[in-house]
Amino acid sequence: MLVTLIRTLIIFITLFTVIRLMGKRQICEMQPFEFIITLIISDLACIPMSDVSIPLVYGIVSILGLFLLHQLISLLEKSGNFCKLVFSGKPSVVIDKWGVNIKELKKNDMGVEDLIESMRSMGYFSLDDLDYAIYESNGKLSALEKDSEKKGSAIPFLVVADGKVKKNNLYKLNITENDLDNFLKDKRVKARDVEVLTADDNGRVYLKVKNKKYEITSLKSIGEK
Repeated sequence: MLVTLIRTLIIFITLFTVIRLMGKRQICEMQPFEFIITLIISDLACIPMSDVSIPLVYGIVSILGLFLLHQLISLLEKSGNFCKLVFSGKPSVVIDKWGVNIKELKKNDMGVEDLIESMRSMGYFSLDDLDYAIYESNGKLSALEKDSEKKGSAIPFLVVADGKVKKNNLYKLNITENDLDNFLKDKRVKARDVEVLTADDNGRVYLKVKNKKYEITSLKSIGEK
């Protein structure tokens, strides 16, 4: 029992020292390689603590080896843009003056729903609340907010994403598929060409069509029902 306690304290001190030397990033701000190294280190630390038959030095050497690997990658990142791109990737502009950038979202294996969820966690509920939104290389969303007078006053629902209609959200807004079809016909747009369409209870619509700038318009049928 005492041996296990001593081994645990030694591993804790080693981990604490290594993590402090690795820097002060929060978990959500880690680059991919840092997150992987941290996971492996935590796994390696558990083995010598739980199994007294494994020499303690094996765990310590493995942890220190990963720390040295972290330092080496960090140095390579600072040596030039190419290495930084390889190990950490680059920021992705997912909202700009043209609206939502579906191509950038797909590059990051994400959809409009993921973007909206990230925005809501920051207190933004409408896609046109922001002039710019950037997913940093560590996965954190950075946003440039619009002027308050340009924002919507109701929570929008995602109606069309990448050409696919969200029928459950049509029901929540009391909109029929026929209403949507008529709206798109008026805009001379086909559903398959719509990258993003959101609507709120006031009939305010955010419409982003492929290769076109987004527009804010209205769906009158909501207010009429």
